[in-house]
Amino acid sequence: MTGHITAAVAALADELPGWVTLLRAPNPGPMTLDGTNTWVLRAGPGEPAVIVDPGPADDGHLAAIAAHAPVATVLITHGHPDHTEGSPRLRELLGGAPVRAVDPAHSHGGPPLAPDAVLDTAGLTVRVLPAPGHTADSVCFLVEHGDERVVLTGDTILGRGTTVVAHPDGHLGAYLNSLELLSAYRGMPALPGHGPALADCGVAAEFYLAHRRARLDQVRQAVAEGARTAPEVVARVYADVDRSLWWAAEWSVRAQLAYLGVPPEPADRP
Repeated sequence: MTGHITAAVAALADELPGWVTLLRAPNPGPMTLDGTNTWVLRAGPGEPAVIVDPGPADDGHLAAIAAHAPVATVLITHGHPDHTEGSPRLRELLGGAPVRAVDPAHSHGGPPLAPDAVLDTAGLTVRVLPAPGHTADSVCFLVEHGDERVVLTGDTILGRGTTVVAHPDGHLGAYLNSLELLSAYRGMPALPGHGPALADCGVAAEFYLAHRRARLDQVRQAVAEGARTAPEVVARVYADVDRSLWWAAEWSVRAQLAYLGVPPEPADRP
């Protein structure tokens, strides 16, 4: 789920490693960009695939994923429906392949993912990188194949635009910490949950950090000028944004106000 900026946040990846395939779900929109990205990772001929984020319950999309069987496991970056809705049906199509997420509610046929877990599966090494902030259950995956590494970032880093911190489940302090962690992964492609692949995960994370800090300064200024509720802050800080997206901006602004210690006014309480 994205924010309002439409420019790419860093240089786009010229090409993907040969063991990475992108399947894009047909659910484009202002919050999903071109659609949800499902990533298929296969170490080589004869190896089962690893699937990341099945996406929505679209029959055609799920059939396209199932065509990459056999599948060793299905991994989930976070529990939003545009990433998980298709999981139960995909598992049926794949004959019961385990679906694993941090949240037990989205894990089926296998244990939930443990933070910092390392999975050696299907010729790949997958490291679970805790990345709370967009949601409490968000993770990224550092995937290694030989001397090649990629970072699957879910909605923590997008290929275009910035993501929403979905307050109250999302938390800005945790999100900033997650971006700091991801800034260490320089020189590795970022494979996002929406939008095109980026050439450098670390550079993209640093862009996001700069953007969030600039927004915090704008929110501080709006509060100093008398804005107290999220709608009042949005009207000042996001005045250049299409009003149809202000409801999404309010999620992030509530997270920013909480981070700054501004108590919610009665009109701004959930």
